[in-house]
Amino acid sequence: MTEMNRRALLRTAALAGAATATGLAGGLTTAAPAAAAETTEVVNGPWLVSVGWGVLQVNPGRTTPQRLLDDGDQATTSPDGRHVAWINNARSGDGSLEPYVQLYDRVTGEVRKLLADPFGTHYGAPTWSPDGTQIALVIGNDTLVAVDVATAAKRVLVQGHAMSYPNWSRDGSMIVMRWTSRSEGPQLRTLELATGKVRPIYTPEAAGELFHGPVFMPSSERVVFCTNRWTRDTEVPGGQALGSVRIDGTGLKRLTDETRYYQSPVFSPDGRYCAALSIPPTNEAPDGGNIIVSTSGFGEPWWIPGDEYDDSSRLDWARAI
Repeated sequence: MTEMNRRALLRTAALAGAATATGLAGGLTTAAPAAAAETTEVVNGPWLVSVGWGVLQVNPGRTTPQRLLDDGDQATTSPDGRHVAWINNARSGDGSLEPYVQLYDRVTGEVRKLLADPFGTHYGAPTWSPDGTQIALVIGNDTLVAVDVATAAKRVLVQGHAMSYPNWSRDGSMIVMRWTSRSEGPQLRTLELATGKVRPIYTPEAAGELFHGPVFMPSSERVVFCTNRWTRDTEVPGGQALGSVRIDGTGLKRLTDETRYYQSPVFSPDGRYCAALSIPPTNEAPDGGNIIVSTSGFGEPWWIPGDEYDDSSRLDWARAI
């Protein structure tokens, strides 16, 4: 078999997998124009890739991304798929651009500023409440707030510790985040919203362990995250695995067998698949990431072929609208 034929077959297989995951198994087509959702059926839509300065959209059945947003970072889509929230922490040379949190309407194209602060304020990655009425994010590294999407009113959830990358559970009861304890060091912790209690669910077994990107499984009973707990002795650049732990801190297990770079795991809107940013083994000069997808059981994964996403910071999976 020639190299060209082999690559063509791999590309076809990957696209077939992508079509199944995005609800297009009947044939690869372009995404339908955005319109207000008229059904409660959950259909997986495009991937959004934040590339440090701007956001790309990879439509179902396509491999070449289109530019969705020209600035900002850490984009994430509302549970109904309609709105995209993203942040900016930079300042333009003329002072016209200050830190902000903005919302983009995928139906109308309207952009609305939710938060704006003077330069020096740092916004962390946002996460949506499952009913789409609030966005939680860390401001200034040590204050987790919930922002009302309609009014922009802020409510402090917890403060006083270094926190990053919160993720709201689909049942609405908890937020998980990377947390730095003054006495115990970096951990994963959950915040129980009804009581305000913060509980550790994962502590690394050795100093210097890299772990990040916690995200709830669709059932809200376990948390998936990236870690080099089991792969510290490998020579794979950035080599890690995906692991998971129950919300009570028990049942730690490794989910992926092959050591590779992982970043920003995310579950599909219908809960059947998990995707992440990663680097294909065929990439001779790893300088970014591509999208790797597997079933929620973490079986044999497949790659979404196409352009690399240099310096990517976050992957999100939007519901189709």
